Amino acid sequence: MVAQNVDTIRRRIAAACDRAGRQPHEITLVAVSKTVGSGPIGDAVRAGIIDFGENFVQELLRKREELPAEGIRWHFIGHLQSNKVKNIIEWVHLVHSVDSLSLGSEISKRALAAGRTAEILVEVNSTGETTKFGLRPGELPGFVERLRRLPNVNIAGLMTVGPFLPDPESSRPSFRLMRTLQEGLAKEGLELPHLSMGMTNDFEVAIEEGATILRIGTAIFGPRAKAANN
Repeated sequence: MVAQNVDTIRRRIAAACDRAGRQPHEITLVAVSKTVGSGPIGDAVRAGIIDFGENFVQELLRKREELPAEGIRWHFIGHLQSNKVKNIIEWVHLVHSVDSLSLGSEISKRALAAGRTAEILVEVNSTGETTKFGLRPGELPGFVERLRRLPNVNIAGLMTVGPFLPDPESSRPSFRLMRTLQEGLAKEGLELPHLSMGMTNDFEVAIEEGATILRIGTAIFGPRAKAANN
C-alpha cells in the first residue's frame, strides 16, 4: 500500500508541476512519519523516499536507532524545545520550525560545538491563527536579519502550515503570502531557496504557489492516531 501511495503522490506532483510550468526535481517530498512504525517507513524507503519528517524528539531518536542510517534524511518539523536541540542537532538534516531567537541561538551554540552548520527554516504563521506557531509576517525581516548573524546556522528558507480547511484553495492565500515574503527578502539581498508548505490536503496548490518541500503523511501512510507529546 505504501509503495502504491508514493507512486500516486509522485504522479500528482508531476501533474501539478506541469500545470505550474515547473519540474518535479524541484520538489523534495518529505514523508511525515510521526506515529508510524519502522515497517511502513521501511516500505517508503524501498519506494524511493529518503526524507522523513518527525514532530517529537523522543520518537525521532527511537526511530533513528531502529532504522538503518543509510538512505534516510531526518527532518524535524514539529515545535522544537530549546532543551532538546542537543539531542538531534549533530545529525538532523533540516529543522523546519525555528520561530524564536532563543531557539536559533541554541541551535547555533550546539551546531558550533558539533563542528557543523545547521540547516534551518524559519516558521511563519501565514494564516493568523492563534493556535499555530510561527512569526507574524511583519516580524520576519527583522527576525531573519538577527538570525543570520548567528554562527553555524544557515537559513535555507521559510515554512508554514496551511489553514486545515476541506477546500485546498483555502490554502492558496497563505501560500502566496509565503512566496511574497520570500521575494521580499530576495530584494533585500537574502536569497532563501526553500518554501516548506503543502501537506496531504493542499500540496498541489502549494506547488502552484512555489513550494519546494512538501510534508505529506496521511496520503502516504494512511490515517493515524494522535501521538503523545514527547
